[in-house]
Amino acid sequence: MIEAVPTGLFSNGFRLQQPHGTVAELHVSGWREKAEFAMHGGRYRLYRQGFASGAFVLEGNGRILARAVKPSAFRARFHVEVGGRTFELRRTAWSGNFGLFDGGTQVGTIRRAGMFTRRAIIDLPGDWPLAAQVFVFWLALVIWNRDQSAG
Repeated sequence: MIEAVPTGLFSNGFRLQQPHGTVAELHVSGWREKAEFAMHGGRYRLYRQGFASGAFVLEGNGRILARAVKPSAFRARFHVEVGGRTFELRRTAWSGNFGLFDGGTQVGTIRRAGMFTRRAIIDLPGDWPLAAQVFVFWLALVIWNRDQSAG
């Protein structure tokens, strides 16, 4: 499990923490759907291929490690490819939280730590690489930021 803690009151960045300490700092662009972080000696970029359409990508050391496609502009849902498998990330009913599904089975969650906070709890499969977990958190963050911008 990872806790995402905003790096400042008005900051777009997050410190990603596990019980043993900080694993990365996610630097999120304020005006485009892109971000970056460093972890375990590697540098990672998160971005959308194309301005208003295209896949969302996790790139590490020049290679695409994971990708996600948003099949509908009207739904908070992504098809996420990680490790040669496809999962679905979607907003759960009646909340701003997200569930990660493998087929029809929920295998993880991304949720706000409380009603009036930007802190988030990332609880994804333990066998996933940390970089892929950060990527899926960023996808949820993209939707949360869009919702906030829409008012």
